[in-house]
Amino acid sequence: MKNYELALVLVASLGEEEKLAQLEKVKELIVRFGGEITNVDDWGKRKLAYEIKKIDKHREGFYYFIHFNAEPSTPAEVESRLRITESVLRYLIVRLDEK
Repeated sequence: MKNYELALVLVASLGEEEKLAQLEKVKELIVRFGGEITNVDDWGKRKLAYEIKKIDKHREGFYYFIHFNAEPSTPAEVESRLRITESVLRYLIVRLDEK
């Protein structure tokens, strides 16, 4: 199993309960495809580096960094689901170096 980090930005217009529900859905995706979550780092609401025009203009977002261990096929499966999730502004999964 390899170590990965998912950088996730959710839309800032979500309420507290909706935000937590979306985070849980993302965590469930990782576990469903064989991943094991090791750490979730909540950075809170931050200003975006640039404006994102998805449906309306977004200037802020909720930032999360999720560390997980998984097989090499898991990130592609998770990305395919995140791509169609409306509340996700941006995401990036990177493999972390082994130390």
